[in-house]
Amino acid sequence: MASLSAVTTTAAARLLTSANRLLPCATSTRLPHRSVLSLNSLRSSPFLSHTFLPKKSYLRTISCGRIGYSTVSSPKCFATDPEQLKSAREDIKELLKTKFSHPILVRLGWHDAGTYNKNIEEWPQRGGANGSLRFEIELKHGANAGLVNALKLLQPIKDKYSSVTYADLFQLASATAIEEAGGPKIPMKYGRVDVSVPEQCPEEGRLPDAGPPSPASHLRDVFYRMGLNDKEIVALSGAHTLGRSRPDRSGWGKPETKYTKDGPGAPGGQSWTAQWLKFDNSYFKDIKERRDEDLLVLPTDAVLFEDPKFKEYAEKYADDQDAFFKDYAEAHAKLSNLGAKFDPPEPLKSNFFFIIKIIL
Repeated sequence: MASLSAVTTTAAARLLTSANRLLPCATSTRLPHRSVLSLNSLRSSPFLSHTFLPKKSYLRTISCGRIGYSTVSSPKCFATDPEQLKSAREDIKELLKTKFSHPILVRLGWHDAGTYNKNIEEWPQRGGANGSLRFEIELKHGANAGLVNALKLLQPIKDKYSSVTYADLFQLASATAIEEAGGPKIPMKYGRVDVSVPEQCPEEGRLPDAGPPSPASHLRDVFYRMGLNDKEIVALSGAHTLGRSRPDRSGWGKPETKYTKDGPGAPGGQSWTAQWLKFDNSYFKDIKERRDEDLLVLPTDAVLFEDPKFKEYAEKYADDQDAFFKDYAEAHAKLSNLGAKFDPPEPLKSNFFFIIKIIL
């Protein structure tokens, strides 16, 4: 029978092998032979028990593929620093408490990702979540009216956390806004690479229109091009439970209503729901009932209860908020990854981190 020390040595070797696979920079910054790598999920492993490790040890974290104790220079490998990402999320949560900017941050993330074309393989020509919406040429697209205000809100956070890409920051802000408004936890991944110049922005016309001649066909044309299906179209439409439409930006809605005339935030516009900073399934209920003229119903909203295939899901979500939350979280996560190029290629999950235990 193999000795216990042999077993632990073998386990450590296997973990180190995993580390070399997981860290893109492993070839330029090698782990000491006496180091043990563990993932958070493996803390309870008997092979990592402190009983069998020397007592003099300490923890260091890996950030962006760089190992803090190394004296060998190593290029940055991850698009986004996980620790900075975590801190940026906390700053976004504080921003939401003071600016009530949940709706516009959701829209920013959506519109950066929503230019994706599944029929184009090359990046960044295929569009998608690549941070291109920070450039003026794309911000001036008609569908992006007003989103310069979202960028202005996030720019100080980007300046503070320079190792978080714009692509990740936009999607982080969007998902955080949903969650802070009472919505579901979004299973996000991070590590998106930014485009670098305005010439890499997609052409105008890839985002949905609020009042097309044939709303159902238009929604399918746009969202099918992204690789989304009818269920995902309806689930994502439910995010209109947040926010308002302003006629000076979109050409739709009233200048103000009893629900928006006093804010919070800048007053005015017409909301889809009475509590337009609360994420729930009231959007579907209100469209179905249409009892309040102060609540907005666009042609692309109304069609969810007119088209037979859309109606199946809209009815379900009006009756079952849990079902809506589940499907919405999955659809939002899928949308946030569309067209993105990740570094490392396997994107970072939101709770992703490594720990190196260095044995002295």
